[in-house]
Amino acid sequence: MLFYDFEVFKYDWLVVVMDMTAKKTHVIINSPEKLEALYKANQREIWCGFNSRHYDQYILKAILCGFDPKKVNDYIIVRGNPGWKFSSLFNQFPLNNYDVMTNIDRGLKSFEGFMGNDIRETSVPFDIDRPLTKDEISETVKYCKHDVEQTIQVFLRRKGDFEAHLGLVKLACEGKPLNLSLISKTKPQLSAIILDATQQPHDDEFDIDFPCSMRIQKYSEVVRWYENPENRCYQKDRKKNQLDIMVASVPHQFGWGGVHGALTKYHGTGYFLNMDVASLYPSLMIQYNLHSRNMSDPQKYVRIYEQRLKYKAEKNPLQAPLKLVLNSTYGVMKDKNNALYDPLQANRVCVYGQLLILDLVEHLEPYAEIIQSNTDGVLVKMPEGQDEEVWFNLIDDVAHEWEVRTGLKLEFDEYREIFQKDVNNYIILDSWGHWKSKGAYVKELSPLDYDLPIINKALVEFMVHGVSVERTVRECDDLKEFQLVSKISGKYTHILHGNRKIKEKCIRIFASKNRSDAGVQKVHATTGRPAKIPNSPEHCFIFNEEVNGVQVPEQLDKQWYIDLAKKRLKDFGVI
Repeated sequence: MLFYDFEVFKYDWLVVVMDMTAKKTHVIINSPEKLEALYKANQREIWCGFNSRHYDQYILKAILCGFDPKKVNDYIIVRGNPGWKFSSLFNQFPLNNYDVMTNIDRGLKSFEGFMGNDIRETSVPFDIDRPLTKDEISETVKYCKHDVEQTIQVFLRRKGDFEAHLGLVKLACEGKPLNLSLISKTKPQLSAIILDATQQPHDDEFDIDFPCSMRIQKYSEVVRWYENPENRCYQKDRKKNQLDIMVASVPHQFGWGGVHGALTKYHGTGYFLNMDVASLYPSLMIQYNLHSRNMSDPQKYVRIYEQRLKYKAEKNPLQAPLKLVLNSTYGVMKDKNNALYDPLQANRVCVYGQLLILDLVEHLEPYAEIIQSNTDGVLVKMPEGQDEEVWFNLIDDVAHEWEVRTGLKLEFDEYREIFQKDVNNYIILDSWGHWKSKGAYVKELSPLDYDLPIINKALVEFMVHGVSVERTVRECDDLKEFQLVSKISGKYTHILHGNRKIKEKCIRIFASKNRSDAGVQKVHATTGRPAKIPNSPEHCFIFNEEVNGVQVPEQLDKQWYIDLAKKRLKDFGVI
């Protein structure tokens, strides 16, 4: 396995390749011959990069073809074209390319920032209009090596993703010799291959119907909304097309995504039941024949579903790639470039799911308080003063009737306390002190998602353990816990710290006690107007060096973090 990264200038190019098997680093500068030799020696290996699916592999192939890599660079970066369109000659150089980046990533620098690593960038501008000097080449190599090392770190933290991806490749080759070139495909593309899908035209995107098992009476207005031809569109007046309606005294939204409804700024104690539908979308596809019509054999999806349940019960890691196939199918039915593309079936899955959840809510409403309903479940609270066993049996009877009628299965969890900002942000606790959370404010952070961690910790400690925000913040002496990592998009040209232009587009920000320390702004590429970076303090300092193990300096304004944590707690309605 090789990890690689290209840097391209007008008159120069270079690549750093780290061979993990041979434990050797290759640095190639302006030498197509050396690159060709390295490629031929490792043609059967897996080449890993960050954003290499869209960029680096085409720079590699361009050089092997004898093209000017700067022209390909500008074709992709400046003009926004997909690299494969540049030349059909690229097909002469197959590459087993695995991209560590996913389509929701904010960029490698963001990950470097979250991990606490050095995020300073080279001082050598990429638009330099002359050959690089020896010192500039040396500096560029240094930073390129750093990026390859960081890519390896991200890969190791996402090793499970790679193993699942490789599992998909093996599934796609089932009964045939292993074709490692499929590692270059995306997970949705591999899912289409596994399910033997063939692209077909469809022009019936909104010809939806309703589940025959549905029994909705009180909230039939929702059904009528879907029946109305005028609502069969995703947007109206440039806004998301949805129905806002009160259901069981809770504001709900229905539309062409999942249903959402929740009491906002809600804190409650008592006996709560959470009922989630097991594997809702895959179950709907199987129960109501909502698979993509492009599959040659829909029963293959059923067999994969059953095999995954078997592996899951056995705690067999082979369940991971099967889960990917099952769960990705719904999303790609809206992707015009995927062989599973079938927007009608995607809409039917979505609408069936929402209406059957509404059906469940309607039947639960007479017996319990609805706290929230979401895409695949309902959270209810038992009325005060009721016998818990009697009440549970009553709810269980309602749920059982719904399960038998709809063919779907509910999974029950009991809880005793909830802090809820909205349907997407909450903490819920059970009798044994275990808890789970959802949402940016209180989610469990990871080394690749470590932004304002002290705020998340302060909120969780307060709501779960009753620890004051002041205590959590003031007792922490690890600077990394206070970091705000911010990366500007291509809509902005640069960042300003006061009047000083910052060369990095990704920075690590900390609140400062020094009133002379300015705030940070991003400058719009079109208008040239500066705008405050979201969540950033009015006074701050920037620390882009490695922050791991660095203690809190005197200038850190801990009160700013305390105030922000309390502001967010107010959003939960608890202070």
